[in-house]
Amino acid sequence: MASIAEPPLSQPSAPMRRALFIVTICAGSFLLFLVQPLVARMALPRLGGAPAVWNSAMLVYQALLLGGYAYAHLLGRLPTRRQAGVHVALLLLAALSLPIGLIAGDPPGDASPVFWVPWLFACSIGPLFLAASAQAPLMQRWYVASTGGDPYPLYAASNLGSFAGLIAYPLLVEPLLPVAQQSALWSIGYALLLVLVGLCALALPRRSAAATVERAESSEPAPSWRLMGQWTLLAAVPSGLMLSTSLHLTTDIVAMPLLWVLPLGLYLLSFTVAFAQKRGFAHAMRDFAPFFLLVSAMGVFADSTPVPLLIAGLVLLTLFVVASALHARLFDLRPVPAHLTRFYLCMSVGGVIGGIVCALIAPLVFNWTYEHPLLILAAALLLRREPLFPVGARFWTPVTMAIAVSACLVISLVAQGQMLRLAGALAIDFVALFAIGRPVLFAALVACLGLSMGGWEKLRLSLTPGAMMRSYFGVYAVHTQNNQRLLVHGTTVHGILRLEPGRSHEATSYYAPLGGAGLGLKAAPHLYGPHARIGIVGLGAGTLACYRKPGQDWRFYEIDPAIAQIAKDRHAFTFLADCAPDAPIAIGDARLVLAQEAGRMPPLDVLVIDAFSSDSVPMHLLTREAFALYGKRLAPSGLLLVHISNRFLDLQPLLAAAGKQGGWHVARRIYLPGPEAVKQGAMSSDWIALARDPAVIARLEAANPRAWEPLPAEPGFVGWSDDHASILGILKIFR
Repeated sequence: MASIAEPPLSQPSAPMRRALFIVTICAGSFLLFLVQPLVARMALPRLGGAPAVWNSAMLVYQALLLGGYAYAHLLGRLPTRRQAGVHVALLLLAALSLPIGLIAGDPPGDASPVFWVPWLFACSIGPLFLAASAQAPLMQRWYVASTGGDPYPLYAASNLGSFAGLIAYPLLVEPLLPVAQQSALWSIGYALLLVLVGLCALALPRRSAAATVERAESSEPAPSWRLMGQWTLLAAVPSGLMLSTSLHLTTDIVAMPLLWVLPLGLYLLSFTVAFAQKRGFAHAMRDFAPFFLLVSAMGVFADSTPVPLLIAGLVLLTLFVVASALHARLFDLRPVPAHLTRFYLCMSVGGVIGGIVCALIAPLVFNWTYEHPLLILAAALLLRREPLFPVGARFWTPVTMAIAVSACLVISLVAQGQMLRLAGALAIDFVALFAIGRPVLFAALVACLGLSMGGWEKLRLSLTPGAMMRSYFGVYAVHTQNNQRLLVHGTTVHGILRLEPGRSHEATSYYAPLGGAGLGLKAAPHLYGPHARIGIVGLGAGTLACYRKPGQDWRFYEIDPAIAQIAKDRHAFTFLADCAPDAPIAIGDARLVLAQEAGRMPPLDVLVIDAFSSDSVPMHLLTREAFALYGKRLAPSGLLLVHISNRFLDLQPLLAAAGKQGGWHVARRIYLPGPEAVKQGAMSSDWIALARDPAVIARLEAANPRAWEPLPAEPGFVGWSDDHASILGILKIFR
């Protein structure tokens, strides 16, 4: 074997070959995590911004990744040098679909994203993604044949490349390059990858040496089904936890832009820690993971927090530590290199299972994000470490464990009130520390801890009819407090109904009479007569319906059928039922629906854009092309009202640039209600009025002197387009 391991004199040295394989693996992973957001960005104007679209797209990526790993596993049955020939040929064949882009064709009006999106994405990038996704397992297998070294640490390099691609897109590629140039850049990267793979193929040993190595590998027994099931489960839980953490953060903690990057990035970095050659850091993650699970369980059912960024940091740190610990256990259970591709195939299956559970099953089964605490419990069951107090471990018997769990369950039920709840949680924490090392007992105590810190209240709310609702678009809660009923989406209030007699028709929250929407809609009879046609993008609780006057023709546009159900339920909110019961509600992405209506329906006199989901911004509704569509849907003298209130983004330069580029005349209304108005349900709001006819803005300003102010374009600021848009330039922390 010693003579076989030595490469021919013409081949590079072992360190150079190792460096070559690492660079190739990193390049392939980097390209994969560039193509995902790139293609999604291309599809945004055509498919809209519905979360169902992104869920379907993510499943396509996971399915293609699974296909790539399955291809690598099947290819492993061939001799190594023949593998190289087949794979290089596949890469060349896939290159025929460059430059990367979407196939032609628009979805039918009644097309379901569940079917249309997978077909579109699979046809557009399927061959390229499939070929590139096989890089990591194939290159590791070739590395073994070329050097005889341990291939698994190279997977750490693969995920480092993935992390680099993930960060590079929102921070560098998207802000600096339009979509067409992004596509060209990716094509150049793919060509470079093809060259690197060719060099790796040339570094493979001669036929006789490779055959000897392959005969030695084939003598290794195949992994058992039980072991492969463990691989799959240890991959599925961190994958699901990454997705549930993203939803938990944006739904219950803070809806911050680009926040989705952090859970995915930390998930990728956890592989780098877990698969590293030096095991010290991975073992530290294993030892600390139970403590982080206990901390996470104390806040997993919290609706809000006075220190959201601190809690968000703890949640993200918990994800990283727990994922690293579970992936480290996965590394410890790895097979010999002969079965490397089978190992990665099981990991990919686990990733797909985690994605399906969180993206498709959970929204159908749960009315809150219960998958997150359930995945925390699953992680507690899978963690393995030595007991924290070995001497006390002898105390645990089936009887003592049952007594401990029962006692902690009772504590979680009876310890109510802030101080008692905290004392009860600390008591459960104390018992749980002695349970570390016994996974079933520890997981049961983690469940008791979560229930004691708000879990019972959440379950009660979930079981109350009409109090909570969930769809693919979000989690909605209807709260009643201080004689007001609130519709809450994530961390943002989307409607307030006053419950005092005779006050239920009053417009509140962002839609108060002195806010921009209130002033604009009240001026509609003066501007357009008694039969004005008005469209509202974003239904919410239906608050704006209170401004409807007899004779007006109103129409709502709402992406989520669940919101329409809530707004029409007069037991929850009465705005629609009392003020506009016959107003049609068009369900679907507003940009797509408006495009279908333009030229086919009578033009609108007023169009209100209020489609923000929590504090996130539907980018495709604020591009130059979107405003051109609004102009087509409006009458020549029509009025466009856009809501830009946001905690994290400064949208006014964007609207000013869109107005200047599109020939709109623009005015801004910033409303800051006084203490008495706040008591009546009014909230601060920021609205922009746009009209192609300057007389419309002049008359609007004349009707409410000193209410509106000009909105000049910011020098050097370029607005968004379908081809080029980035939120970095409008983040308030950078302005």
